[in-house]
Amino acid sequence: MKITLFVKQLTFGALFFIMAFGAAASEVKWEKLQGLGTVEYFELLNPKKTTSKNNYHVFVRLPEEYLEQKSATFPVLYLLDGGTTFPLFSAHYTHLRWMKDIPPMILVGISYGTHDWRKGNDRSHDFTAPSSEREHWGGAAVFEQFFIDTLMPTMQKKYRLDKQKQILFGQSLGGQFGLFSSMYGKAPFFGVIASNPALYRNLDLFKRPLNERQDRPKVFVSIAEFDDEKYKVPSQQWVNYWLSQDSKWDYKFTTIQNQNHLSATPDVIRNGLMWLFPDS
Repeated sequence: MKITLFVKQLTFGALFFIMAFGAAASEVKWEKLQGLGTVEYFELLNPKKTTSKNNYHVFVRLPEEYLEQKSATFPVLYLLDGGTTFPLFSAHYTHLRWMKDIPPMILVGISYGTHDWRKGNDRSHDFTAPSSEREHWGGAAVFEQFFIDTLMPTMQKKYRLDKQKQILFGQSLGGQFGLFSSMYGKAPFFGVIASNPALYRNLDLFKRPLNERQDRPKVFVSIAEFDDEKYKVPSQQWVNYWLSQDSKWDYKFTTIQNQNHLSATPDVIRNGLMWLFPDS
């Protein structure tokens, strides 16, 4: 009997130790990753989106100068696919500021909270113009309206941002959304940075005449040297088409050497921001 009680006590003690140790080990000291800065979070719904996947996780990193300069406003960079691009660039931003490559700015990551479309990642709908090859493509206009009606006004209420200096970054299908918004949309972006835009299923839609907006964003488009041919060929065809047109918009088309479809992201953001802010 005593042996049984001792075993039970030992088992309970070991379980308590494991639980206590596990709880302590799982506590993440985010502030010790000082390169990520101080991050704030909120969630927004897109009321005009008819699917159930209409919520977005928004992460905001304020520049160090934000608290020091009480009345100053700052440019804002919206990062699509924020679940990966926000942590990636948030740390990189620290180094770029140290070298004064770019001005201080507010970083905003728009995330689905998952890579899995079955669990809510709706990028292939939100970021795309229609395609005859994919029934679920075609949500770009509604997603852009989310920026205009919901995300941008929320950011303007919560933070001191420069409304004239709002920039969008997107890669792959996110790059397609950036082109759609700048060419045929109306969101008040100052600049759009598109990395390896994926135009392989609806290229002809991006050869239509530009809309007549007067405040068209400046557009920085980059194609990686080692991008997959599936993406690279139609993107290059798009670039060649617009280089042959007498179109009045401010753009820069370039190639990022020694990079592929995804590895190019940090270089493209840096180069795009340096082009948009040459005096930083």
